[in-house]
Amino acid sequence: QVQLVESGGGLVQTGGSLRLSCVASRSIFSSNTMAWYRQSPGKQRELVAFVSTGGRANSADPVKGRFTISRDNYKNTVYLQMYSLKPEDTAVYYCNSYPLASGYWGQGTQVTVSS
Repeated sequence: QVQLVESGGGLVQTGGSLRLSCVASRSIFSSNTMAWYRQSPGKQRELVAFVSTGGRANSADPVKGRFTISRDNYKNTVYLQMYSLKPEDTAVYYCNSYPLASGYWGQGTQVTVSS
């Protein structure tokens, strides 16, 4: 059974930082590249960053240099460290495999950046 539990979101001011965590079930985590996605109101869900099972990471241009993705393979957990947050980063953030292995999504965690 797939399980994805995101946490760590909140309300921060522009320029602030947050660290998101996602605990995933072993069935989806152990053999997959994992990613963070986000969805803002009225917009489609977009890929933010991904990290391979071996730790190779990449991120989308809008967050490059500000967000860092990592994973702990012993804890089945993927992290997203976010620095220099901007109002346009406001969204619900989700983790999942990359590419998607199923249509299941967790509840996400809300990140709100005030100007």
